[in-house]
Amino acid sequence: MRYWVVVVSKDHIARGVAGSFMQANHGKAAPLKRMAVNDWVVFYSPKQTMSGNVPCQAFTAIGQVADDEVYQHKMSDDFIPYRRNINYHHCTETPIAPLRNKLAFITNKSAWGYRFRFGFFEIPAADFNLIKKEMISE
Repeated sequence: MRYWVVVVSKDHIARGVAGSFMQANHGKAAPLKRMAVNDWVVFYSPKQTMSGNVPCQAFTAIGQVADDEVYQHKMSDDFIPYRRNINYHHCTETPIAPLRNKLAFITNKSAWGYRFRFGFFEIPAADFNLIKKEMISE
């Protein structure tokens, strides 16, 4: 099992949760193909909306890859992104600020946001479990 972070605005991940799907890196297929059934994914939202400037800086959704299918979905004539089905879990939005210094994948604590510029990346199980513990009360 692997653990992933996907960077997406809060308004966009809300659509994904409502439709039980995810997109990554502006609809590219390659990141989605790296994932396997039951891999976990946590979504980090730097902003409230994609085109806005209001910060969010929180983990806003969490789920597991539902199946092996990577498929395209036509959103407009010139935008047909790739998607994966996700089984989302009910969670609490979790600000990153209290977790930043505890997360090993953030190697430069003074420039912590840099890691998120890649949009899609794998994290260690310990980091994922720390985030999951804050997001999901079991």
